[in-house]
Amino acid sequence: MQAKQVFQNMSPYTPGKQIEEVKKEYGLTKIVKLASNENPFGYSDKVKDAIPRMIDHLEIYPDGYATALRETLARKLNVGEKQLIFGCGSDEVVDIICRTYLEEGTNTVMATPTFPQYKHNALIQGAEIAEVPLIDGYHDLEAMLKQINAQTRVVWLCSPNNPTGSLISRDKLINFLDACSSEVMVVLDEAYYEYIEDSQNPDSIGLLKDYSNLVILRTFSKAYGLANLRVGYGVASEGIATNLNITRGPFNTTSISQLSALVALEDEAFLQHTCRENLENKKAFMLACDEMGLRYYDSEANFLFVKLPTSGDALFEYLLKNGFIVRSGEALGHPNGVRITIGSKEQMNEIVTNLKEFLASI
Repeated sequence: MQAKQVFQNMSPYTPGKQIEEVKKEYGLTKIVKLASNENPFGYSDKVKDAIPRMIDHLEIYPDGYATALRETLARKLNVGEKQLIFGCGSDEVVDIICRTYLEEGTNTVMATPTFPQYKHNALIQGAEIAEVPLIDGYHDLEAMLKQINAQTRVVWLCSPNNPTGSLISRDKLINFLDACSSEVMVVLDEAYYEYIEDSQNPDSIGLLKDYSNLVILRTFSKAYGLANLRVGYGVASEGIATNLNITRGPFNTTSISQLSALVALEDEAFLQHTCRENLENKKAFMLACDEMGLRYYDSEANFLFVKLPTSGDALFEYLLKNGFIVRSGEALGHPNGVRITIGSKEQMNEIVTNLKEFLASI
């Protein structure tokens, strides 16, 4: 059976090393995973306490409109309920956008390296891809504007960017939106939004009223610690959200994921603890990198991309043998570096010790 021609040059998503896999391969009993930007502090105890009460009536389909979560989130963000679309993680919303707006004869513009699912899903829809290299970890917004033409349907801005963590400031975002045709959708992926320091907050939701072509993506997978439950969302004009909800499958988020996200929204104390600890541990890690002579990108996320005098694969393998899983830059389209999720204070101290030993050995 013949699939689309483009599939001949594509591969399924390859996940990073898993904990049990590494334990077995290296004969280790303790593994710390700092590769997928998961929350090292887990998730809200209020969610944990509430989940047993959510498992009744598993024979019934979930609310396809996610009504309770929709109403609460709309109030929190001060947007209309019809401006929201929910997905099985925000990466499903990326897929829905591509299925709705991209096709053969269109193109889409993105940075490189950035979140790979933009390109992956766009290629499946037959769109042409225009990739613009980052400048010191940041989006080259002027060069991206120059790539836009009459066939451009979607521009992707990942802020903070994955894998560099660099943030597009509010002023630069507004300048980009002003210069971009209102006929071109601008998707601002803010998966790491909650980690942005208050002084750097771009207040992107407030821009929706002035820019009808703006779509903002967020998720409960990162700071809220609900990665396993797969719930993310997009915020857009009612017209765009309606189109996306036409494409969306009717039962793409479960009752348990919807209700868990609802409870997580109410636990501000856990969210504040997570972000405070992340910032403190990240700054300590940055200082340690400075002392080791290692450069890194500016990061407003819960990870740091560290540049190396050798391949990222070399450090990746070294850390694996010592019980740590990180993400090699070679796997992210950025050689000679690693992306390290910010863990607990103790975990980061161990990482620093291992880094010093690795650098001494090369």
